[in-house]
Amino acid sequence: MLWTLDPSERDAYLANEATKKWTSSNQVLVEIVCTRSPKEVLLAREAYHARFKKSLEEDVAYHTSGDFRKLLLPLVSSYRYGGDEVNLTLAKSEAKILHQKISEKDYACDDVIRILTTRSKAQINATLNQYKNQFGNDINKDLKADPKDEFLKLLRATAKCLVYPEKYFEKVIRLGINKLGTDEGALTRVVVTRAEIDMVIIKDLYQKRNSVPLDKAIAKDTRGDYEKMLLTLIGHGEE
Repeated sequence: MLWTLDPSERDAYLANEATKKWTSSNQVLVEIVCTRSPKEVLLAREAYHARFKKSLEEDVAYHTSGDFRKLLLPLVSSYRYGGDEVNLTLAKSEAKILHQKISEKDYACDDVIRILTTRSKAQINATLNQYKNQFGNDINKDLKADPKDEFLKLLRATAKCLVYPEKYFEKVIRLGINKLGTDEGALTRVVVTRAEIDMVIIKDLYQKRNSVPLDKAIAKDTRGDYEKMLLTLIGHGEE
């Protein structure tokens, strides 16, 4: 069904499914609002209104709680600036703020949430580059203090989706294929939503990371019409 919908309707449907079945390990909402352009997120929110007769914001607020709500609600509500301009002075100062709060394990503090949910992708990219330059680590490495902490996983997914979505999607596909029994939901979602956007880069990252071409991994793990659909969407045989 996913591939028959317009992108905004598809995102609205995926967001609704993720919200209704929300668990602390569900990263689909972050995936949608952080890898799409500001305009695409706005169109998805409008499609959500039209399809479900309520807002995505109210559903997220209702189905989540605590630190998760504190992060997710502004993420789905935000209308980021979409331009490429960067304020380097701001990037340096906000990198220091992020490092201080993460060092203090104050992961859900207002400043961390504010920076990740309101700054443009270009600005966040500059800030996270400054973070690495000033403090020697990728922010995601410093957010792994407790690998089992689901909120930290969500923060890492947020950062990765904002600045390097292809790397995030490669991991989703890898985990979806490598699980005992393919995670068809994750595999379908990524292939359908990224087919005409960055699938060439995702395929390249997948092959480098796994030493196997993605089309071969999919052919080994899937069958029939489902296999054909996925291979067509990832551009099997096209280079």
